[in-house]
Amino acid sequence: MPTPKRILGIDPGLQVTGYGVLEVTDAGPRVCEAGVIRSAEGRDTADMARRVKTLYDGLCEVLEQYSPTAMAVEQLFAHYDHPRTAILMAHARGAFFLAGAQYSIPVTSYAPARVKKLVTGSGRASKEQMQHAVARELNLAGPPEPHDVADALAIALCHYFAGSGGIMGGARGATFTGINCEALFGPDPDRIDDEPESTDDAA
Repeated sequence: MPTPKRILGIDPGLQVTGYGVLEVTDAGPRVCEAGVIRSAEGRDTADMARRVKTLYDGLCEVLEQYSPTAMAVEQLFAHYDHPRTAILMAHARGAFFLAGAQYSIPVTSYAPARVKKLVTGSGRASKEQMQHAVARELNLAGPPEPHDVADALAIALCHYFAGSGGIMGGARGATFTGINCEALFGPDPDRIDDEPESTDDAA
C-alpha cells in the first residue's frame, strides 16, 4: 500500500510547542495525533542547550512514529516588542528545521496572518475563531485545547489548503475567487537567496 500523505503542523515555542498530524484522505484531512512538547516542567529554568535538545528529541519521536511527508511551521512575527523573544523563538525553530532536514522532510513556513486567512477567511481572526474554524474543518467534537494544539492544527490545515489538493476548495468559512497563490503566500520566508534582498523599505 502507498505511504499515506501526512502533514505535521508545528506551533513553535521555547517552553511549549504545539504539534498536529493530519492525514490526507479522499474525504479530506483527519487528525492522526496532536499534543504539546514541553522543554521544561512548569517554570523550571533549564539551560538553553537542554531545552532545545528536549524540543528536538520530542519532535523526532513524532517524526519516527507518524512519518509525515511534509512539515509546516509558523513563521516568526516580523516585529517583536522585545527582540530577545524573537531570538529565543528562533532557537526552537532551528531545532525543528534541523529535524526536518535530517528526516528528509520538506519544511514550509507560513506567516500567522496567512494561516488565519486560509483557515477562517480573515487574517485578523481571534484565537477563539481559529479554534472553532479548526474544529469545523476537521469535524472535531469541540475546539481543540490548549491553543498551542489548535494553532498547530491550523498550520497543518493551512499547508493542506495551500497544496494542489486543497487550495481551490479552501476553508468552508472562506470564499476564494481568482486566487493569486504568489500574492497570497509570497516567497518562502526561509529560503536563502544568493543575492541579499533590498533594504530600501527598512528605512
